[in-house]
Amino acid sequence: MTAEFATPYRRASRIPAEPGKPYFIEKGEGDRAHLFGDLFTIYAGGEQTEGTFNFFTCEGPKGDIIPAHLHPDTYEVFYVTAGAVRLFVEDTEGNQQEKLLTPGDFGFVPKNCPHAYQMERHHSMVVGVAAGPGGTFERFFENLGVPAEELGLPKVPAVPEPHKFGTVPQRYDVKFLPEHRWHTTP
Repeated sequence: MTAEFATPYRRASRIPAEPGKPYFIEKGEGDRAHLFGDLFTIYAGGEQTEGTFNFFTCEGPKGDIIPAHLHPDTYEVFYVTAGAVRLFVEDTEGNQQEKLLTPGDFGFVPKNCPHAYQMERHHSMVVGVAAGPGGTFERFFENLGVPAEELGLPKVPAVPEPHKFGTVPQRYDVKFLPEHRWHTTP
C-alpha cells in the first residue's frame, strides 16, 4: 500500500508534490494519463526533482506515428521494455535516422532535434526520461490528453480538442512540426 498525496495537478497522487521526500510507487500506480491510444504513467517529475528530470512510461498498441515534434530545451531518452517502437530522429544539420527499438534497446534525442515514434507491435512499452534547462514536460500528457484513474489503455482514443494544440505544448517545451516530413517511410 502506498500513501496518497494531494497535488496541484490531482486530488490524489502517489507522488509527493514537494522535493526531498523519498517514496515508492507500486507498478502502474503513478499519475496516469491517456493521450491518443496510449497510457502515460508518471513516476517522478519536476516537482520531485526540482525541475531536473522526469521518469515516465508510455504503453500503447500498434498504431500510427506520433506527430513530429521537438523540445527546444529538453533531452529525451527512449528505452524499450516490451514490444517494438520505431524511433525517427533528425539532428540539427537535417540528417534523418530511424531505428526499430526492441526490448533492451535505447534511443537518445538531444534538445532541438525533431523526432517522432511509432508503436510497431501491440502492447509496446517505452521508459522515458526527459531532462534539460527548460525543466520537465511530464504534465504535458494529462493536459493535452486526459487524466486517467483506471489502469490500462484507453478504451476509446483520447483525441485532444484542436484548441489545445495551440496552447498546451508551449507550456511544456513541446513544439509540434506539422509540415515536417520524414525521408524514410513510417
